[in-house]
Amino acid sequence: MRETTTEITQLQELLDAAYGRSTEHLRSIVTGERKLTAEELTKALTGMRTLNLATVTAKCEPRISAVDGHFLHARWVFSTAGSAAKARHLRARPAASISYVDGERIGVFSHGRVEFLTPEHPDFQEIEDHLVAHYGSSPSTWGDDIVYCRLQPHWMVGYVSDKSAVLPADA
Repeated sequence: MRETTTEITQLQELLDAAYGRSTEHLRSIVTGERKLTAEELTKALTGMRTLNLATVTAKCEPRISAVDGHFLHARWVFSTAGSAAKARHLRARPAASISYVDGERIGVFSHGRVEFLTPEHPDFQEIEDHLVAHYGSSPSTWGDDIVYCRLQPHWMVGYVSDKSAVLPADA
């Protein structure tokens, strides 16, 4: 968990606002003990998570693919080849949706805009250090044109069927 108190507070505000704007159907599913708080999300989303990333083509057709995601500072971070269709889509149309689902155990759904992080970005080195610690090498060494991306969400909801099965015992 790398989130600051301010980041957790902002994430909770985002979660509360998103839940408040959600449909009656979603609110009938994500209720009480099934709703994850910001602090619970940061504890449940450690390490790498396989994410479903949805982008849109120039013809407004949806596309979905998987990426290795890391929840850092209350934001999803991922890398991919700059030549990948998803990278081309996001450069032209940065709006994206990301979901992380582990069966019925947990689901985190978010919508926002993707930003590309270059080595000059102030957050890049911390992200790079995290990824190297996780993978044992820098994703930038995996190809000629690897890009680092981060979703800046404007909507996010977290669902869990049983908190004790997802959260660490000390949560």
